[in-house]
Amino acid sequence: MIDGVEPADHVERSRAVYGQSAELYVKVIGTEVSTRFEAAEDRAALEAFAELAVEQHGRVLDAGCGPGRITRHLADRHLDVVGVDIAPGMIEQARMAHPDLEFHVANLTSLPFDADSFAAVSAWYSIITTPPDHLPTVWAELRRVVRAGGPVLLGFQSGHGERADRPNAYGTPIDLTLFRHDVDVVCQGLKDALFHVRSVTKRSPVGSDETTGQAFVIAVAADIAH
Repeated sequence: MIDGVEPADHVERSRAVYGQSAELYVKVIGTEVSTRFEAAEDRAALEAFAELAVEQHGRVLDAGCGPGRITRHLADRHLDVVGVDIAPGMIEQARMAHPDLEFHVANLTSLPFDADSFAAVSAWYSIITTPPDHLPTVWAELRRVVRAGGPVLLGFQSGHGERADRPNAYGTPIDLTLFRHDVDVVCQGLKDALFHVRSVTKRSPVGSDETTGQAFVIAVAADIAH
């Protein structure tokens, strides 16, 4: 709770949970991509996205960056990356771990950037607390900030739209709901928002840390004028 009040919606719950659990997250997950938490398919998706982003010759947005794990990974591949996250606690951890990189507090559906500001956008596990009916707003905002031809990478827990409730999530006194998004629904939503879906990778759970399938989608922003 925040000052004794339970956050009302999924955005405020995410902000509160991930902000309050940021230090624990860093202790458990770390601040860089690792083979412990990123399987071969995950890393392959990141590498494919980085290669496509380099070809676009511009700035990259890591939307929902947490403590900067993906931001660092992309920066190490010679990309000019800025990270944003809704939780101030996560941004604080990101700035401490990666003082050479740029981070800001921002909402995924209301980004503080002009249209066509970025050559590419990564949203790595950034939509897992977004209800399915709110996803079109996310797609529209990502399309607004990425220029035509720019790739967008999504990583998420996959399923058929079911929800997983987490009481007292991650050691906080706040309940959080995670969503297992349907890959076909995600792809159709991206198409409706004027993206071309370039690749889809699915995998089964790996190890004891995962209980659901994972999916990785790379889409390319279409030319809105056509």
